[in-house]
Amino acid sequence: DYVVVKMIPDNRLPPRHLHAVRTGKTFAVIKWESPYDSPDQDMLYAVAVKDLVRKTDKIYKVKSRNSTVEYTIKKLEPGGKYHVTVQLGNMSKESSMKINTVPLSAPDALKIITENDHILLFWKSLALKESNFNESRGYEIHMFDSLMNITAYLGNTTDNFFKVSNLKMGHNYSFSVQARCLYGGQMCGEPATLLYDELGTGKDPSASESGRATDVAAIVVPVLFLLLVTLGIGFVLLYMRHRRLQSSFTAFANSHYSSRLGSAIFSSGDDLGDEDDEAPMITGFSDDVPMVIA
Repeated sequence: DYVVVKMIPDNRLPPRHLHAVRTGKTFAVIKWESPYDSPDQDMLYAVAVKDLVRKTDKIYKVKSRNSTVEYTIKKLEPGGKYHVTVQLGNMSKESSMKINTVPLSAPDALKIITENDHILLFWKSLALKESNFNESRGYEIHMFDSLMNITAYLGNTTDNFFKVSNLKMGHNYSFSVQARCLYGGQMCGEPATLLYDELGTGKDPSASESGRATDVAAIVVPVLFLLLVTLGIGFVLLYMRHRRLQSSFTAFANSHYSSRLGSAIFSSGDDLGDEDDEAPMITGFSDDVPMVIA
């Protein structure tokens, strides 16, 4: 035996499992489940969106018979903070959650150019890649001094450059540029950050490597030049010495050359001091010269 029992739906229950599926810069996709399984009729939900920054409210009506409901909240602001509640249209118990939209991107190509007594920050316009950004909103610039451990707000501008003066020698700085914050500094863009730690030499990091390379070249090139000059002088001295030795040998050989014999005659030194020192040396006889014996 069995019996079928049908429970009476309680429309005072809150929606279940409310959560965010995906968030963007100007939208958020939320999802929830009906208060009870398998609704047998359309259910009207009230989706209330409260802007925590602007302090404004909007209410949207969603009708669905599905057990799982997905809804996209549009016309949100980048970097905004919202409180979302979902409940049945009869003002039953509610489910709530908080949503933070994606902030604007950081400016691209942030770089530093060093001048005599100041530096210039340059970056690309954020409007080139962010359709939700208007140049009239502008940018704000912050600076962090790592030596003093202090963060300072330098100001804002609607241009794509900013002048920074009165920097202290020997201090390391980090500069950040972002879309200007709105409504009490709560809706800001992502910052682009650049380190500047070459104040001792008055150069920015992009020029530091080339500066170091120039310094090394200034040392290496003269050393190589002096080495080449020394080697050249050494070769010249060796050549001149070789020429002197060759000239001395030639002169010595010519002084001992016998035109009659057609060759040079050198003494071994063993007969020095003999009485017949001045007698001519007999080197040999020729077959066509008659020998005369006295």
